[in-house]
Amino acid sequence: MPLKLKQTDLPSRDRLLVVILVVLVHVLLLGLWASLPPPAMVHHEMSASITIMPNPVQAAPQRTTPRPPVQTKPKPVPVLQPKPAVSAEPAEIRRDQAAVAPQPAAPAETAAPRPVVDASPIPPNREPDYRAAYLSNPVPAYPMVARRMGWQGKVVLNVEVLANGLPGQIKLHQSSGREVLDNAAANTVKNWRFVPAQHAGRAVTQWFRVPINFSLEDNET
Repeated sequence: MPLKLKQTDLPSRDRLLVVILVVLVHVLLLGLWASLPPPAMVHHEMSASITIMPNPVQAAPQRTTPRPPVQTKPKPVPVLQPKPAVSAEPAEIRRDQAAVAPQPAAPAETAAPRPVVDASPIPPNREPDYRAAYLSNPVPAYPMVARRMGWQGKVVLNVEVLANGLPGQIKLHQSSGREVLDNAAANTVKNWRFVPAQHAGRAVTQWFRVPINFSLEDNET
């Protein structure tokens, strides 16, 4: 290993020589490096080969088949038809003929069917009835108390006569003045049968007044 010398050990002239030697060595090294030939540059190239394959359709020999000769048909000669003769009649005559031309007849209207009218006579409306002979309605019994006391009078009942002929509700329309006679009349009418009222040939429910007379003279005979 070279020994490091201090500046105090070497004189100034020797130090100058050492610096000159160092500079010369560097100059020589630079000259050698500059004289060397430049390194060859390596280029990496890629080679690609393209092989063109012949087209089998083009390579195959095409067979030409002879086409049949085209037969040209002769064009038909147009036949000239005579034009219709233009009538020389004036416009007024043609208008008159158009006005006289028969028009199509309108379709006959179908007559609507007439409703069938029932020719049977409609029975007249009638009130309920309790005096028919076939009803056999009993006569109200004269109460014994009223007979002994000599009570008599007229009772008028408002009776609802149903469509089947049976009595419905019974209301007192006019009292005889004696409750015994009123109750006797109502209890008797409950068991009566009526001929129902008729309206347009049909039996209907209707209220009907029934008078009942309690008389000692009529009862005695």
